[in-house]
Amino acid sequence: MDIIQSYGLILIILAAVFGFLMAYGVGANDVANAMGTSVGSKALTIKQAIFIAAIFEFAGAYLAGGSVTSTIRGGITDAAFFVDTPELMVYGMIAALLAAASWLIVASYFGWPVSTTHSIVGAIIGFAAVGVGFDAVHWDKVGGIVGSWVVTPVLAGILAYMFFMSAQKLIFDTDQPIVNAKKYVPFYMAFAAFVMALVTVQKGLKHIGLDISTANGYLLAMVLGAIVGIIGKIAISRIKIDPAADKKMQFNNVERIFSVLMITTACCMAFAHGSNDVANAIGPLAAVVSVVSSGGEIASKAALAWWILPLGGIGIVIGLATLGARVIKTVGTAITHLTPSRGFAAELSAASTVVIASGAGLPISTTQTLVGAVLGVGLARGIAALNLGVVRNIFISWVITLPVGAGLAIIFFYILQFLFTL
Repeated sequence: MDIIQSYGLILIILAAVFGFLMAYGVGANDVANAMGTSVGSKALTIKQAIFIAAIFEFAGAYLAGGSVTSTIRGGITDAAFFVDTPELMVYGMIAALLAAASWLIVASYFGWPVSTTHSIVGAIIGFAAVGVGFDAVHWDKVGGIVGSWVVTPVLAGILAYMFFMSAQKLIFDTDQPIVNAKKYVPFYMAFAAFVMALVTVQKGLKHIGLDISTANGYLLAMVLGAIVGIIGKIAISRIKIDPAADKKMQFNNVERIFSVLMITTACCMAFAHGSNDVANAIGPLAAVVSVVSSGGEIASKAALAWWILPLGGIGIVIGLATLGARVIKTVGTAITHLTPSRGFAAELSAASTVVIASGAGLPISTTQTLVGAVLGVGLARGIAALNLGVVRNIFISWVITLPVGAGLAIIFFYILQFLFTL
């Protein structure tokens, strides 16, 4: 307690700096979830993707990133263990931010799409288990996270395979691709709008005081989906078709339609991602600020100081602009060759998986979801369409994320404890 009162400002500054670094890592690594397929399919250039993602990620983080946030991210640790030693929680949260940020920046440099959620969760597990005791960790939650390594990529891959194959059979493998695109694409548009509305309601707007029930959320999403489908049908029906155009030209026109769809879904995913995953950076930071500001009292909720959300949003945008291109290239071009229709299938299935997992209360990594979806699209064209070396490296980076985060957090925790008890 005396340490918190004596070094409170220093502890808050450290937490803010490392929280900013964590947000930087989120921007550098995780924004590929929203923009990788758009770049890979050449619907957007890298510069365009970074510009668009910066706007929607910051908007999501700042506008819907949270008016309150749990003091301990994801309920991984039990706050009761820290009541008598609040300084240990402060050291631990600062150490967790630095540990997760360090790993994310390294992974981003090498172009590995890892999970920012799992990075911070691994770090919190590490300091809680070693600094306080194994009983301070909710190990059942950890089991759910490990299970999600398999469940979410597989589910996203299956959905992406189904979306891709349906587009192939209904549109591309027919004698009149453009005619069939006019017939079926509005349904894809309606479904995409429905899913994206659900993603935004469930993941993006839950923090800003809009108390939309599940039933009302689905109803709102269905109405929006129907409206978008009707608008899409009207817009596509106005496309002029050259009856003499060969099949390749018709394919190109169909892909142009899908590229517009994919850019739209990417913007929605970026907004939802910014609103949801900024919590990985600001959750531990808010906990530190709350404990220090209250003189050592640990509350179940931490009201956000006014400067925390902008700090997280700016960190995400700078990370994306300076280091994001490496992971975007891995997701968009290194795993398999993407066209706009394939990219749309991957993006839509990733968003659908996010909705399903959120509804079921499953812990989810948007990174692993989208990579699973891209793999599903690649597998639809045969195993030879995948770059297995890249896939292997990605899987290895997923497996080591939790232990690396935990190990680094333990080291930083002990360093902080030593420095502040000299």
